[in-house]
Amino acid sequence: MKKIFYIILVSTALFAACGEDNTDLQFSTEGIEIDVDAAGGSVTRTITSTERWIASTDNAWITVSPANGRGTAECKFIIDSALTVTPRRGVVRIQNLATWEEKEIVVNQKGFDYSITVEQPDITIANYKPLEERYFEVNVVANTDFTVDIPDNAGWLSSEKHTLELNRGARPRQTTLRFKWDINTTDRERLAGVTFVPKGGVTLARQDKINVTQQASEPIIPDTRAGDSVALLSISRTLQTLTSWDASQPMDMWDNVTLWDESMEGCTPEKVGRLRKAEFFFFNIKESLPYEVKYLTAADELYFFGNTNTFLLDLELGDDISSLTQLRRLTVGSYGLISLPKSFANLKNLEYLNICSNNFQTVPDVLTKENFPKLRSLILNANQRSVVSDLSNTIRTDLGGFMDEPQFPVDLLKWDLDTLVLSVNYLQGELPTFEDDDSVPYYTQAEIVAVDSLPQILVDRKIKKVMPSCKRFSINHNRLYGKLPDWLLYHPALDMWIPYSLVFPQEGRAKNGTLAVFDNEPANMDYYYKEYTTKKQPMGEEE
Repeated sequence: MKKIFYIILVSTALFAACGEDNTDLQFSTEGIEIDVDAAGGSVTRTITSTERWIASTDNAWITVSPANGRGTAECKFIIDSALTVTPRRGVVRIQNLATWEEKEIVVNQKGFDYSITVEQPDITIANYKPLEERYFEVNVVANTDFTVDIPDNAGWLSSEKHTLELNRGARPRQTTLRFKWDINTTDRERLAGVTFVPKGGVTLARQDKINVTQQASEPIIPDTRAGDSVALLSISRTLQTLTSWDASQPMDMWDNVTLWDESMEGCTPEKVGRLRKAEFFFFNIKESLPYEVKYLTAADELYFFGNTNTFLLDLELGDDISSLTQLRRLTVGSYGLISLPKSFANLKNLEYLNICSNNFQTVPDVLTKENFPKLRSLILNANQRSVVSDLSNTIRTDLGGFMDEPQFPVDLLKWDLDTLVLSVNYLQGELPTFEDDDSVPYYTQAEIVAVDSLPQILVDRKIKKVMPSCKRFSINHNRLYGKLPDWLLYHPALDMWIPYSLVFPQEGRAKNGTLAVFDNEPANMDYYYKEYTTKKQPMGEEE
């Protein structure tokens, strides 16, 4: 926009001034040029004249105040901040309104150098904070866009995407960068030098960096009672449990904590006084199990249950728990898990595993009888994020409940566990018959003779010997359909499974629209007790 400052004088005054001799504009000895930096500012110049005068310029980035007057005046030349890295030149014209004679003052302004600067180059962060507080912010001033370069050995540090608005040229603008960081699990400080790399290959006149120092964690002495107590307190802190322990009290007085003593089976001299079992209830975490769990090297059983808003979470278990190869019992329920790591197979001594009420879309690949030769109980029920009865009438694909399993997880039935619980999920399709599976044997006549409680029908009907050791099996409230196979209908433990509550009832429809119901569900158990003559039918069960 052109700035032109006019003073229109009445004609009588103009003509009267024309006859005077001292009409030249006299400028101060400060010169006829003004040099300013890219940041702009204001410069004062003296204009001396015996007549009226007016100042004008075609440059919108220059303002003169006052823009007109009579006689000597101090004029302020106000220069806007530059917009680019290229220098610019502007002219201000001072005109004598009596003679129309002009003088010029040239304004030279430097362009901005390309630079990236930070207000606080040195950052120190704690070794631990809750997840939502695990960040810091840095104000960066730059006039060229850039990428954030974090060293490869600083994987514990990351930056969020930033926005630098340069739509009005290369004037330096401020943007705020947010950096996230992970817990320092070591007793050593961690250092990271973060640099900012300009895009477009421009040369910087100034390039700041930030130096991030993370404090060391509190040392945990491995394989000691003191290490156990510090680890428990740290785990509770990270989980943000509803209640925690009083560190001033001895560990054997803490609730939900059991220590080894000599009278316990499996106790060895080095275990005495150390943690045997710990339970964590009602917590709030949005990441893997706390790393301090790896220090509980004497633990026989660990129990984690009750995360906040589990149905919204997609969490990994993490590898730290996998180092506890001595564990026999483990529960990680209602945590928000969607997978188990491959390293989980290290827990060869597990006898009991409960990962119920999580968000698994498929049965984790790591759960095989080869990986867990001692496992006897596997609890996988209630993995639904929310209840949808008709899977053919929903657009949701993230319902959990093993919804992505293409068929019933056959390998679990081949495991021959004592306990297998799969209730309240979204398992679909028909139960396998194993008729064409040579890896599953038939009952033999020798077994019938050796065990008088086994009926002859197991051999006569060539019934497959599926999960012969299983004492607890539940698959109710899935989306299963088709026929109940003979191996289930005549299983030696069917009556113990409470079938009309925990096996036969299904609900809703599968993704293909099939009604979830077994076609041949027996009206009662008369057929079963007719064959298992050594068993006594409970009162009322025949109805």
